[in-house]
Amino acid sequence: MATRPVVPQQARGEGVVGAGRQKKNAAVGDGRNRRALGDIGNLVTVRGNDIKPQGQITRPITRSFCAQLLANAQAAADAENNKKLVCVNIDQAPAAIVDGAAAGKRAAAGKPVPKKVAVKTKPKEVIEISPDTEEAKAKDKHEKQLQKKKEGGEEDKPKKKAPTLSSVLTARSKAACGLANKPKEQIVDIDAKDADNHLAAVEYVEDIYKFYKLAENESRPHNYMHSQPDVNEKMRSILVDWLMDVHHKFELQPETLYLAINIIDRFLSVKIVPRRELQLVGISAMLIASKYEEIWAPEVNDLVCIADRAYDHQQILVMEKTILGKLEWNLTVPTHYVFLARFIKAAIPDEELENMVYFLAELGMMHYDTIMFCPSMVAASAVYAARCALNKTPSWTETLKLHTGFSEPQLVGCAKLLAFFHSKAAESKLEVVYRKYSNPERGAVAILQPAKSLLMLSSGNQL
Repeated sequence: MATRPVVPQQARGEGVVGAGRQKKNAAVGDGRNRRALGDIGNLVTVRGNDIKPQGQITRPITRSFCAQLLANAQAAADAENNKKLVCVNIDQAPAAIVDGAAAGKRAAAGKPVPKKVAVKTKPKEVIEISPDTEEAKAKDKHEKQLQKKKEGGEEDKPKKKAPTLSSVLTARSKAACGLANKPKEQIVDIDAKDADNHLAAVEYVEDIYKFYKLAENESRPHNYMHSQPDVNEKMRSILVDWLMDVHHKFELQPETLYLAINIIDRFLSVKIVPRRELQLVGISAMLIASKYEEIWAPEVNDLVCIADRAYDHQQILVMEKTILGKLEWNLTVPTHYVFLARFIKAAIPDEELENMVYFLAELGMMHYDTIMFCPSMVAASAVYAARCALNKTPSWTETLKLHTGFSEPQLVGCAKLLAFFHSKAAESKLEVVYRKYSNPERGAVAILQPAKSLLMLSSGNQL
């Protein structure tokens, strides 16, 4: 019986390089032609360059081995609770498995294939472990919602709430009062027509009037009549009425008149003036305003003549210098006219409304009672009283509210005062303003009836 040669144990990972050589030499030495053992099970002849690390798979991936890998993956996936298993078609299987199976077929083509182990697998499905479980869950949830919407159709739409009894009663009350379906008033762009007019300064006009609103209180005269021992309210009204006549005869600009009255009030609020010099103050204020606003201001000699030579040339120049010194040469102030020009434009006026506004504004400026109101409020109240007198509806619009900054209730007090002056203008001895606006060239607005709604409020307050 032939003895089995003893092969010394090799270190793990080393190949048995000399085994074949020993077998050949032994056969030659014995002189016998011995057949070599086929496969002893525990020795594998490999080349030195073909040694691979322990962790890699050296076995060709056959179909049975692929099935075993899939079974192991199935077992590992069942143990993980936080991972989701997704089934895909076999066409989407990992490329490594498919390529490995193909390589195993090619490697085993020239060798006898061992007996296959029958393992039941799904022919059209393989298991893939998805690492992005949260994204997959969100995607599946979104797909399910879309599927429900498609299947449900109109069933998923929110149902309309049935009208309650209180809502029905509220709607009926609004309809009875005429408030239902009332269209919202639109604000008119009053500067759209002046977009190409560079003198209108459309880009800056809103900022300019915001500055005027802030600056009007700084240049506003306070209640000064109690500090003037020789001057009273009636004397001031007579002076203003006379200056309006002078302004009309010299054909000066409207800005000149408003600035002259502003200069007079500011000067009287800081300087005590004797009665005999009150007219001198008015003439000098008109001269200063003309030099500021007019291209061709009246000469001093003309003012001496129109004052019936009550004052000479030198007295007018001295008073002019005194006024400028007391006012610290501050003549750039927002007067009533500055606000009137803007607010009339916001009212979208016709000629009659414009003349009525100027008539009421000059009436108010002639009376000392309006000095308690700021220039912007007097201008806005003149527009409101004029619209009420001419029965314009609505009396106050959203456009006017936006550009004036005043609501209708805020203007009622000053507007009632202007309407009262209008009702007494025909009987007053100070008739310059009334005569000026009774002329047909100015629409004869002075002879129209004043605002009855405002007069009724005024009489109600007096009672």
